[in-house]
Parts: sequence; C-alpha cells; structure tokens
Amino acid sequence: MIEDMRIRGMADEARQAHIRAVKDFAGFLKRSPDTATPEDLRAYQLHMTNAGITPPTFNARIMALRFFFGTTCGREDMKRHMQFRRQPQKLPVVLSLKEVSNLLMAAPGPGLKYRAALSISYGAGLRASEVCNLKIGDIDSDRMLSMSNKARGRRTAR
Repeated sequence: MIEDMRIRGMADEARQAHIRAVKDFAGFLKRSPDTATPEDLRAYQLHMTNAGITPPTFNARIMALRFFFGTTCGREDMKRHMQFRRQPQKLPVVLSLKEVSNLLMAAPGPGLKYRAALSISYGAGLRASEVCNLKIGDIDSDRMLSMSNKARGRRTAR
C-alpha cells in the first residue's frame, strides 16, 4: 500500500492518514485487513458511527479503505459496500454592513495596515496566511481581482 501511494504521488500527510485508517480497521478486525468481508466493512462502519466519529473522519477512513481494497488488494467489489456520511450544512454567519464597518473601525494601531488586511481578508474570503503572503503585484485593481500563490493545497486562488 505504501508503494502504491508513492506511485500515486500522495503527500506525506495523506499517506500517514491512509495508513492510520487501515491500521484502525485492522485493529477492529483483529486480523489482516485484506481478509475482510463485506460484513466486516458494515460492522466497522457501524462501529465508527456508534463511536461518534465525525463525518469528515469517517469519510477519510472510508477513502483510505477504498484505496486499500481497490488499488492495493485489487478487490473493487468491496468498494460498493462502503457508505459515506453526509455532514449537515450550516449556513454561514453573514455580517451586516454596520457590523462589518464596526469590525474594520476596531482594527488596532495607527495607519491603515490592519484595516486593509481585514478588509481584503473579509472581502476576498482569504485566510490569514494568504493575506500575510500577498504582494502588491498580486492585486489587479483594474479588474478588481487578487491572486494568492500560496493558497491551501498549493493551488493558485483568485
């Protein structure tokens, strides 16, 4: 499995998470995970649900098991016995114009540095690290666009 993940070019964090998930499944089975049956998968999913595993963790473990059975073991039939859990969608908190104005006016210090950072962060939906890495050349004021080259997942965001 480690070799398959390296061939696929997975990041170290993803590889570690996959290994941890398969190790957890093997601990649940108390035997080698490649000998698992569809009933074992169902019991494991029920175990995770009863244990209160959050949907993102549940789904990450299922993805690891899909990789393990599909790629490493060549048992594509096992994939159809794995179910994903949906996470309830929460509506975002949207501040009123007055609340945004109060927030920006509360920015500390003299000058506009903090107020500008908060404004672009809120207005463009950037993370704090993306705001910190912004350069003057990243802002296209003619088209009203900003570009972050160090966005999450090493992607370029606009």
